[in-house]
Amino acid sequence: PPPLLEPLFPPQPGASPGFVERVRQHKVRLEWVRAEPAGLRGAVRVLNLAYEKVVSVRYTLNGWASCAEAPAAYQPPGPPDGITDRFAFLLPLGAAAAASEATLEFAVRYRVAGAEYWDNNEGKNYRLRGRQRVPPAAGPPQDPDSSAWIHFI
Repeated sequence: PPPLLEPLFPPQPGASPGFVERVRQHKVRLEWVRAEPAGLRGAVRVLNLAYEKVVSVRYTLNGWASCAEAPAAYQPPGPPDGITDRFAFLLPLGAAAAASEATLEFAVRYRVAGAEYWDNNEGKNYRLRGRQRVPPAAGPPQDPDSSAWIHFI
């Protein structure tokens, strides 16, 4: 079975108290991530500062020796708070992430009105570790006493 990417941070920061206030202060925040067979899927919330905005995710699998960037797409309708927008992304990780020892790091970039804002998990980057899935045991579970003989007299 393919390895599973295990977040080394809470995978749903958007569910924590004060999330919208953190978006208001920092302009951009990761909302959630989920590892899937196609890659890493997630959502980002940004403060709606202007109509035109660009959100992307910069990521690496080799400790920033090289990196790639994936665009995030606007997700209508906007959140009910009226001051933020949601963008979704998919990092297509492919064979490089297939190694069980792989570590994925990423940060989110938000460009709007001539300014650039980053969410890099307070300077630590968002990190996920590759972990090999444990294959399910073959066959039905065995009763430890199933091979014992019972004699009735």
